[in-house]
Amino acid sequence: MVTIKVDNLINFVSEVFSHSESSPEEAKRIATYLTTANLTGHDSHGVIRVPVYVRWKKMGSIVPNQTPEVVVDTPSLAVVDGKFGYGQTVTPVAVKLGIEKCKNAGLAAVALRNSGHLGRVGDWAEMAAAEGLVSIHFVTAAGSLLVAPYGGVEKRLSTAPYCVGIPRQGQDPIVLDFATSVVAEGKCLVASRGGKKLPIGALVDADGTLSEDPHVLYGPYTPDGPRDHTKGTGAIRAFGDHKGSGLAFICELLGGALTGTGATSSDRRFANGMMAFYIDPKVIDTSNFFDGEITRYTDFIRATKPIAGTDSVLVPGDPERKTRADRTRSGIPLPDDTWAAIVNTAREVGVSEVSIQRATS
Repeated sequence: MVTIKVDNLINFVSEVFSHSESSPEEAKRIATYLTTANLTGHDSHGVIRVPVYVRWKKMGSIVPNQTPEVVVDTPSLAVVDGKFGYGQTVTPVAVKLGIEKCKNAGLAAVALRNSGHLGRVGDWAEMAAAEGLVSIHFVTAAGSLLVAPYGGVEKRLSTAPYCVGIPRQGQDPIVLDFATSVVAEGKCLVASRGGKKLPIGALVDADGTLSEDPHVLYGPYTPDGPRDHTKGTGAIRAFGDHKGSGLAFICELLGGALTGTGATSSDRRFANGMMAFYIDPKVIDTSNFFDGEITRYTDFIRATKPIAGTDSVLVPGDPERKTRADRTRSGIPLPDDTWAAIVNTAREVGVSEVSIQRATS
């Protein structure tokens, strides 16, 4: 395990993307968002993505330095085409537009289509919550067949994330952010590179056998080599039986079909689509009831007697807050295989050995 200081990691990852044709501003933005994912404990959406992003860029799936286009613009609704730019560049534009429209109208909807991997969806819910707004996000990944629907063994769905952000006065927001699969694909990636193992039965092979071996999803691979989910014989399972599978289906239709990105298919170019809705509580909650009721109900949930083997009952966002505090203080731990893959990518794009050594100093 390698532990790297937060600022060192941001600077190093920024240098990787600067050497991969991104502007200094874009490179720093990508590096900051990826590192923030690690800070919150979402390693699946963190710097482990660096080799993947650079590979996608070389393939032409992601285009550096894109300026998104607003193709539909009404007082309360917009459609934003990311033109396959990095998600960390195009998504903030779409979210900012949704925030502006919501503050003007009390309610807004923004469809983002053709975005590069937009990272941890919770970032965008937090962005809206910082402006006092509730937000709801339905996301899909076109071209990213990973998940078997309930009752099946073949890949038909993306991991189809769903996210809700709720602001709180003077406190961190409540953010629910999850893939509609048992695990996000990035957690399979983490497990394949020496990180946290997958839950029992997270995957299903072609013969219906349940598994937690990443080879089921990726096929053969070397420790620091690429991972390709099209090479495996199996799939990730949808969580919660028919319920998770059904929610994933809705994410495909709203985040994919409705945005114009397209629900996922093997013949589509990789792109994220996100259908997001923004609500201004001040417009609804004229009696200022909302925030106090959040506090009452949150305390009521946390006061639940915990089941044996559990320290306490948590609400969404609690684990992330603790992990962020711990890793800000102690640094970000990365498995050796993960760090080796990032370093190999850095060397491929021309980052110097001095910079590589500096990152771990």
